[in-house]
Amino acid sequence: MARYGSFRRPVAGLGPLRAGTRLGERPRAAGCMEGGLTASFEKFILDAEILQMIAEVLNPIEVTEETLGLDAIRKVGPGGHFFGAAHTLARYETAFYQPMLADWRNFETWQEAGAETATQRATAIWKSLLEAYEQPPLDPAVAEALDAYVRRRKEEIARQAA
Repeated sequence: MARYGSFRRPVAGLGPLRAGTRLGERPRAAGCMEGGLTASFEKFILDAEILQMIAEVLNPIEVTEETLGLDAIRKVGPGGHFFGAAHTLARYETAFYQPMLADWRNFETWQEAGAETATQRATAIWKSLLEAYEQPPLDPAVAEALDAYVRRRKEEIARQAA
């Protein structure tokens, strides 16, 4: 079970994430823990992985002679293999869902590579995303209005707490 780290937690928390997919809106529970009292960057990445899986499953399957590869089936014939078929070569890089987090290697290969858990991989991903983040341009008037709002709210909260 160590291979999956804390992957069990987001799977158990699918309820709030599923709600958003059913309603056709963006889920707001990604990264939330303890009923929304706290959040985790690692859980956010784990939840994003689950949301990507759900989105992939919800993609309609195109069923045509071309997508079914009927010509390839005829050309390869009984007992043949498809790895060298033009149909396979044209699609093998994009035909399958590629997870950003899940590790599909077999146990021995995963263990030889350092046995990194899902939580450890999630940590590396969020740190990489934060490092690559670039602040989008913001109109100076909007920035000033936001700063003024934050100052005002801090003062109001401090007065209420006193």
